Amino acid sequence: MSDEQQRPEQQPRATELDGREQDERQTGPVTLRRDKVPPTTTDQRLLDSGQSAEWLHADPWRVMRIQSEFVEGFGALAELGPAVSVFGSARTTPDDPAYGMAVEVGRLLVEAGYAVITGGGPGAMEAANKGAFEAGGTSVGLGIELPFETGLNRYVDLGVNFRYFFARKTMFVKYAQGFIVLPGGFGTLDELFEALTLVQTRKVTSFPLVLLGSSYWGGLLRWLRDTALAQGTVSERDLAMLHVVDDPAEAVRVVTG
Repeated sequence: MSDEQQRPEQQPRATELDGREQDERQTGPVTLRRDKVPPTTTDQRLLDSGQSAEWLHADPWRVMRIQSEFVEGFGALAELGPAVSVFGSARTTPDDPAYGMAVEVGRLLVEAGYAVITGGGPGAMEAANKGAFEAGGTSVGLGIELPFETGLNRYVDLGVNFRYFFARKTMFVKYAQGFIVLPGGFGTLDELFEALTLVQTRKVTSFPLVLLGSSYWGGLLRWLRDTALAQGTVSERDLAMLHVVDDPAEAVRVVTG
């Protein structure tokens, strides 16, 4: 197919950068310039049987895999009912007080009429699932493919495994009425600050965020107040989104009240 026969949105055209003429191609919403402009068009690659088919099995099909994760997640959780997502470290051991608090949180949430959603892994996640399981409620685990974790914990009744963090994180927010966050590391902080951003920007509303364990979270709150608030990068209203408690019953009351 000649250049003259290409659709207008795929026609390369010349642009200038620092006095140098550069190729540019608009393919749908995607703009390609300079060395990103492929030597052939999509139509050429589709119709030319002599071309390598490797391009067809990479990113274009990855979009379908991403779509399938959303479809599977939505389908599995659509009828879940009221639920709260509980986060915490995968490294929390059964003799850690945080493990016992997570078990109690899971139990109390079920007694309040809520399902419990966790990341499905070990540690604090396992503990919250255990509390929900032992209380006879719905115990949900949203797993993620990681090189150092092996599947969902044994207390999960309804489990969905994900390849992509962003698809999994959507489920945590979409199907929960709030978050209870126990001591945790980078993954826990990631979930916490994503939820804070969604509430701050009003992408979600009426979404309580409870930090359980003032001795663990106190340093973070002090930094937010003494540094971020002092320099004007957050506001008092932003900080008010966070509720810090030490009692599992109080955490459940705040998030379900």
